[in-house]
Amino acid sequence: MKAASKTIVIAGGARTPIGHLSRSLASLAPDALLVDAIESALARARLPKAAVDGVIAGWVGQAFSAPNIARVAALRAGLPEKAQSVTVQNNCVSSIESIASAARFILAGEGDVYVACGVEVMSRFPYSIDGSRASKTLRNLDTVKAKWSELLASTDVAVVDSMEAGLTDPVERINMAGTAEVCAQIYGIGRAEQDDYARESFRRALEGWKNGFYQTHVVPVARGGAVVLEKDEYPHLREDLVEKPAMFAKAPTLFDNSSYPLKNFYADFGRHISGRTYQDGMKGSVTLFNSCGRSDGAAAVIVTTAEKAEALGLDVLAEIKGWGFVGNTPAHMGVAPALAAPVALQRAGVAFDALDQIELHEPFAATVLSIFKLGKDAFGHDWAAKNKAGALNPNGGSIALGHPLGATGARLMLNLVHALRKNPKGRYGMLAACAGGGMGGALVVEKR
Repeated sequence: MKAASKTIVIAGGARTPIGHLSRSLASLAPDALLVDAIESALARARLPKAAVDGVIAGWVGQAFSAPNIARVAALRAGLPEKAQSVTVQNNCVSSIESIASAARFILAGEGDVYVACGVEVMSRFPYSIDGSRASKTLRNLDTVKAKWSELLASTDVAVVDSMEAGLTDPVERINMAGTAEVCAQIYGIGRAEQDDYARESFRRALEGWKNGFYQTHVVPVARGGAVVLEKDEYPHLREDLVEKPAMFAKAPTLFDNSSYPLKNFYADFGRHISGRTYQDGMKGSVTLFNSCGRSDGAAAVIVTTAEKAEALGLDVLAEIKGWGFVGNTPAHMGVAPALAAPVALQRAGVAFDALDQIELHEPFAATVLSIFKLGKDAFGHDWAAKNKAGALNPNGGSIALGHPLGATGARLMLNLVHALRKNPKGRYGMLAACAGGGMGGALVVEKR
């Protein structure tokens, strides 16, 4: 096989509004929401369905209700039966992976036009029965139903919350919020600093909706002729956090409270907090208000070649210049974007200082602010200056908008290309995100 040298571009895209956990989008199945995003992306790009060679979908909470959700959504969206369909799972960078995978497939000559997308409906993450079918209580479904009352007492069976299990790293046995507190302690990121950053994320997100930025690529979800959700839900539920910032102080810290003081956190996870030991008077800092929400949503972008885009009459938004994925210790997963960015930039041949726009995933204010410190100290990348200048997440980020796990990478891409288009002097942009398990992904584009 000979790989071809081709110019890979983003030629349109769309996403659903992001619903908050257990609210407006909670009743919708993930494949149905993904169909919404795919159909909206194709319609906005004016791309005929027959021209699509494949669908690459990121989905973290994969379930047997839609095995290979890329294939299920492709068929339900009316795409060609011959279309290649692949579902990828790389935790929170899954749809960055789907975009990169689409580019790889094109470069390998497997096709010319791909829908790279992602979805998550965290509201429908199941409670699971975990155990072997060799157990007498789990031999078949009829037995499970008949012995339902015995399951919780069985030593062979566990009833598991898949959401909490999925947000806990099985190698280091620390949940995602815990990794944020680890970073806050290592890099000395205080509560007030995190709350200030979170408030600004909400302010920018709300302003982005008010000034029409999000209307460029967010399509309302409707069913039966009625609109289910028109705008991102969480920032509009939490407008009071911008108007009354003192409310941030009312949120309890997750790892410094009467039932679990910070001293206990250090006892459990201090091995990950390099260079520090617990001292009386130290404070925890991570709260629900300076963390991203659990969410539902879907996003899709069109990945193709410049030549094919011209032939199909597509509006090219940006050229993909390069990407990089880098792993680090799962307990420090939140700073992985600082490690992935240099790889992507080097492959793209672009300097960090040349970036006009950056879209950075915000799982926690603590990890974002830690990236600001690590990025500058280790690589000379001044993320904080980009943020202060309004070049980083100018329309808010995941703390305000929410984080539908598998869709966030494609959401970042849509924010990035439309922010570049809005910026008359904008040329280069980069998106970056961390992922559970200690993965970071970054991707660089140039406006076309």
